[in-house]
Amino acid sequence: LKCENVELNVLASIEDVTGRIEAAVAHLSNPAQAAERRRAEMNTIEKESFEKTGLKSEVVGLYYGGLYHLYRYKVYTDVRLVFSPEESVAAFGGDPDNFEYPRYSLDVCFFRAYEDGKPAKTPHYLKWNTAGSSENELVFMAGHPARTQRQKTVGHLEYLRDVTMPASLDQCRRLEVALLAYSERSAENRRRASAAVRGAQNSRKARLGMLAGLQDPAVLKIKQAEEESLRRAAAADPKLAAQIDAALKTIDQTLQTYEKIRVEYEMLEAAQAFHSGLFHTARTLVRMVDELSKPNAERLRGFQDTNLDALKRGLLADAPIYPDLETAMLASSLGMYTELVGYRDPLVRGVMAGRSPPDRAEELIGGTRLGDVDFRRRLVEGGAEAIARCDDPMIRLAQFVDGPARKLRAICEREVNEPQTRAYGMLANVRFALYGDSVPPDATGTLRLSFGEVLGYRRDGETIPAFTMFSGLYRRAESNRFAQPYALPPIWIERRDFIDMTVPMNFISTNDIIGGNSGSPVINRNGEVVGIVFDGNLTSLVWDYVFTQDQGRAVSVHSGAIIEALRKVYHAKRLADELER
Repeated sequence: LKCENVELNVLASIEDVTGRIEAAVAHLSNPAQAAERRRAEMNTIEKESFEKTGLKSEVVGLYYGGLYHLYRYKVYTDVRLVFSPEESVAAFGGDPDNFEYPRYSLDVCFFRAYEDGKPAKTPHYLKWNTAGSSENELVFMAGHPARTQRQKTVGHLEYLRDVTMPASLDQCRRLEVALLAYSERSAENRRRASAAVRGAQNSRKARLGMLAGLQDPAVLKIKQAEEESLRRAAAADPKLAAQIDAALKTIDQTLQTYEKIRVEYEMLEAAQAFHSGLFHTARTLVRMVDELSKPNAERLRGFQDTNLDALKRGLLADAPIYPDLETAMLASSLGMYTELVGYRDPLVRGVMAGRSPPDRAEELIGGTRLGDVDFRRRLVEGGAEAIARCDDPMIRLAQFVDGPARKLRAICEREVNEPQTRAYGMLANVRFALYGDSVPPDATGTLRLSFGEVLGYRRDGETIPAFTMFSGLYRRAESNRFAQPYALPPIWIERRDFIDMTVPMNFISTNDIIGGNSGSPVINRNGEVVGIVFDGNLTSLVWDYVFTQDQGRAVSVHSGAIIEALRKVYHAKRLADELER
């Protein structure tokens, strides 16, 4: 089964390009000019790399601009689904069990990459170990953690705690309420919204855990101690001490600046006011034709030449779109926009066009033709002229808000992002001078390797074991009378007697993970796969800010559980044999 709009990126090389980017902006004191020049140099480096190697090329800032690395990837765009379990066993326990442990989930999928219509030849691979790991065993995880904020200042974390995280949590709750209300209308609605509901619930629970970490005085004490330790270490060098003072002052100033534009920025540029896939398609089309009229070096990130193929694949993917679901989500976000900004705002009045949020959402979704892939293709191929004469209401809305959104983006880049980049870069340079590169950079969505051990923990006087078994899966389902979210697929009931109930199903380890690590292989010291990461427990959510191993754990599917399910439940002998070969 070919997967639309899915690509696999395999890392081929990493190159340090810090010197080149620093040289490009070193002579510029104006933040706006520096931001534009930095972006231009990154775009140029990526284009040169792609033209030279043919590999997808991406410049990534580490240590908030302290270093810049060029990542090159081999890209597979023909990706086909090989195996996926039923949702009810992959997400067994649903929202109540999410970010909890013990867990009983077969949260795995297998895909195959194709090249020239044939399975890709990949001579380098990890062997499978069905026996898995044992308690206290050393294990590694190789994956792409999306983002952490461990090197942010105490003042920055307090701003997240008091302002941005509560606002983000409120947005998640609003969306979740709208999706659940939509889902209750019919069984078909529940099916259509299931992925969106899971995503909203996952985001809400994750943010609750992250906010709880920031609200824990012990966590802030750790961060304060780190900051004080850095100051003490730099005290003997007046130059380093001055850099710390200047950086902290700049970061505090940027937060004050951001707060002045935060609501409008989040609503317009971050598009929180327009929670609709069709709106995001419209914005991408509107911005793409505008950006393509500029030289590559001057374009917004995401619209450079090296990213155009992926951008167009996304625009032309023939994925299902449900207008009534889009309407429900857009109505909710438009309601939030009008509440936060107010109907007296001229831009709000222009967006709403004299209608209520539900009516305006229905008008926009009902009137747009962007759900038709052929219509989108004509706009892509027609370029700026086609967009200019297009009377589609969603395109018109995207055009209407694009100017104000770009102005907010420019302010943010000039007065917030660029000064912050320089300030955090200064702090990174201080750390380099004092500690070298012993402190890892925050997660950036790039490949990282973490190590830890398979280990249970104590919670409220109770020992939480490292492993769960198939027997526990059925006990938990039975104790909840097989009601959602603890219902098992019929095939799991029919073939229950064939399953070895003593086979481990899930396990926990002390590996450092964060959102984005799901799907990472768990590897033993022999380079063998012993599991696949799919979650962390609730205590691990504080790892966004500080890593501790007291109770935080990564949660993985056991390699033996995968083989047991393939052979005993799904009769997927061929796939199981291939994995174990």
